[in-house]
Amino acid sequence: MASTAEADPFRDPSLSHLNPPPTRQEEPSSTLAAGKNASFTLGTDSLIVLDEGLLDKKWNCCGIASSKNKTTRSIPFFNILWAELVDDEITIHYAESIGKEKVRAAYLNYELEKSDTTFINNWIERLLDRAYGASQRRKRIKVLVNPFGGKGSAQKLYHKHISPIFTASRCEIDVEKTQYSGHAVEIAAESLDTEAYDVIACCSGDGVAHEVFNGLAKKKDAARALAKVAVVQLPCGSGNAMSLNLNGTASPSLAALAVVKGLRTPLDMVSITQGDKRTMSFLSQSVGIVAECDLATEHLRWMGSARFTYGFLVRLIGKTIYPADIAIKFEHETKKDICAVYSAEAAKSPPTHDDRPVPSPDIGLPELKYGTINDPLPEGWLLTSHDKLGNFYAGNMAYMSSDANFFPAALPSDGCMDLVRIDGNVKRTTGIKTLLAVENHTFFDLPHVNYSKISAYRIIPKNQAQGYISIDGERVPFEPFQAEVHRGLGTVLSRTGHLYEARGPMQRS
Repeated sequence: MASTAEADPFRDPSLSHLNPPPTRQEEPSSTLAAGKNASFTLGTDSLIVLDEGLLDKKWNCCGIASSKNKTTRSIPFFNILWAELVDDEITIHYAESIGKEKVRAAYLNYELEKSDTTFINNWIERLLDRAYGASQRRKRIKVLVNPFGGKGSAQKLYHKHISPIFTASRCEIDVEKTQYSGHAVEIAAESLDTEAYDVIACCSGDGVAHEVFNGLAKKKDAARALAKVAVVQLPCGSGNAMSLNLNGTASPSLAALAVVKGLRTPLDMVSITQGDKRTMSFLSQSVGIVAECDLATEHLRWMGSARFTYGFLVRLIGKTIYPADIAIKFEHETKKDICAVYSAEAAKSPPTHDDRPVPSPDIGLPELKYGTINDPLPEGWLLTSHDKLGNFYAGNMAYMSSDANFFPAALPSDGCMDLVRIDGNVKRTTGIKTLLAVENHTFFDLPHVNYSKISAYRIIPKNQAQGYISIDGERVPFEPFQAEVHRGLGTVLSRTGHLYEARGPMQRS
C-alpha cells in the first residue's frame, strides 16, 4: 500500500515531519477488572457488574451474602451516587431500587489486583462523569425539616429515606428543624449564608418552600440569593406539588436521588401585591372553586385527597359562582399558540449549565413593571367583568397534586403564568366531566376551559363579602390583588433543566 505522502500529489514529502500521518488513538478501556472473576464495565446507560461469585451468593446493601443470583447486574448511571478508591479497594455507592416507589442506599466493595492507580482513578472519574453529567457533585445542602407538616412524620422520613442517599452521595449536609409557622422565612432571610450552600432542601409540604422563597426575597441581595441557591422540596407533607413537578415523584427517597442528580433550573417567580404587602409566589394562585375546595375543607383532612373531590361536588351541585372583575396582560391566547410554545421548548436539548449571570450583592428584588394593586390599571390590559365566574386558577407549575395536571403547558421559565378560567354556570354533568378530565389528561382540550399564557393580571372580587384566595396553597385576605411574573428570578433543581415532569398538552399516552 502506498504511503500517505506518495498517495497525495499535493503534499511535499520533505515536510512530512511537520505533518505526520495521523495515528489511531487508543480508546481507554471501559472495563475495570476486580480480580479474576469480577469486572465493572461502563455501558451505554448503565454500569455493568460481572461477578462469577454471584452464582453462589448475592450481596445485600450491607455486604452480607444471602441467596443465589445471576453473574451480572446492571445499575443505571442515574442511580450511581459515588465511587472511590481507598487502599486498593474500590467502593461504589448507588441507589438500589426497592419496588417502583422507593430506593435505598447500597454499595459494592471489591479489592483490586491492578496496581495502576492512575488508570483506576481515571476510570472512576469517567464513571462519575456519566453518573452526574452536567449536575453538580457533592452539593452543599441546607436541610429544613418541618416536624409538624403532613402527619408529623417528616423527621422520620428524612432520617430513614433521604439522609442515607445524601450521605452516600458525599453531599455536605446541615440540618435544622423549623419550630413554628414562618420560621423558614426567618432562617432564609436572616441566618442563611447563601455563599455557604448550593441548595435549600425543604423536608415538608409546599408551604416551607413558599416560606423559603419569601425569606430569600427579603434579603438585601435578594436577586443574588434567589439566583445562587436552588430551592427544592422533598415530599414529607400533605401537599407535594413542587416535588411532583421537578422530581417526578412524591417518594422521599426517589426525590432525594433526583435532588442529588438535579440540574440547576431557572424558575419564574410571581410578585403578588395585596394592600401594601408584596409576597412571592412560585406555584399557583386561585380564586373560586379550587381555592374553596382546598382551604374550606381543612377540617376534612382526615379524608385525604378525597376532601378536594367532596368540596368540588358540593359546590358543583350548588352551582356556586365567584363574581369578579379581571384585567389581564395576555401573551398567548389560543391553545394552538400555547402548544407551539411548549413544543418548541420541549424540542430543545437539556442545558449543560446555568448561563444566567449572578447578580451583584447590591441588587434586591426587581422593580414592579406594572406597579401594585393600588395603582391605576396599566395600559394594554384587557379588563373583563366575570359575573358567572366558577374558577380562576393561575399556575407556575403543571401538577397541583399527584392526579391533577392542571397546567400541562406550564414551563419553568417562559416568563408566563398559565391561566385557567371556567364559568360557574356550566351544566353539572359538564362539571363532573371536567373533574375527571384532569385525571385523564384531557382537561386542556375541553372547549369550555379557557386556557391562556399571561404575564400579569389583576383580580377584584365583587358581590361577595367573604371568600377564599389561595397563594401557593396558603390562605390570604379576601381582597383584590395583582400578580406579575419575573422571568427566571428563582432557582430550583430539575431532572431536565428546562421542563417539568408532567405530560405536555400534545402528549396523550
